Amino acid sequence: MAAGLDAFDMAGKTIFITGGSRGLGFEMAKGFARAGANVVIASRKLDACEEAAREVEALGRGKALPMALHVGNWDGLEAAVDAAWAHFGRIDVLVNNAGMSPTAPSIVETSEALFDKVIDVNLKGPFRLAALMGARMAAAGGGSIINISSTGAIRPQPHSAPYAAAKAGLNALTTAFAFEYGPSVRVNCIMAGPFETDISKAWSQQEKDSYTVKSGSALKRLGRPDEIVSAALYLGSDASSYTTGAMIRVDGGLP
Repeated sequence: MAAGLDAFDMAGKTIFITGGSRGLGFEMAKGFARAGANVVIASRKLDACEEAAREVEALGRGKALPMALHVGNWDGLEAAVDAAWAHFGRIDVLVNNAGMSPTAPSIVETSEALFDKVIDVNLKGPFRLAALMGARMAAAGGGSIINISSTGAIRPQPHSAPYAAAKAGLNALTTAFAFEYGPSVRVNCIMAGPFETDISKAWSQQEKDSYTVKSGSALKRLGRPDEIVSAALYLGSDASSYTTGAMIRVDGGLP
């Protein structure tokens, strides 16, 4: 077993990241590449994945594979897993990062279509991907699954109730999958707080303050996207060999 900083070396490992072409997913892809890993960058738009793959591949020693994938499309997930596995020979880490958080004017005005879309991308898709990947990882001798949840799961708000429910469900799945695929496959969760991503650019200063200063955040600021990388590297690498079923908050100290 690697010790010290060597435990974070990902050379020869392959990482599959959904929503990997931008935001937190792109930062994690770059972080794993710098640590030496191959990276599958999966997202809905192939051109965005291809551009991200070029940038990621230039950073590290591994290769990057762009892949068009809609996580909410249950029937398309098995083919994506097959293609990634065939290309690299195995997948060592799955990062279930893809998500969406559209809001509704109120809970009663939330449409069935919006509810279903949020559940499909944030809960149903990650469930299916983790099931497919986890089974293969276990058969191959091991691996790590990282679910990217949200502090919204434990601090739900009316305007995003379906999103909060989906992320709370993802927290629950983390524990269930840790038992399903242990001891060879570890399954953990990062509950992300508010970060300065593309989504936050549309927020007013008042909204940003509501997530930080007014919420009582200990650090009183939004996170930088690169500040999630160290937690992902920890959970994806041998450094976390005795960590599974864990929920790690990376949120600037929200109460």
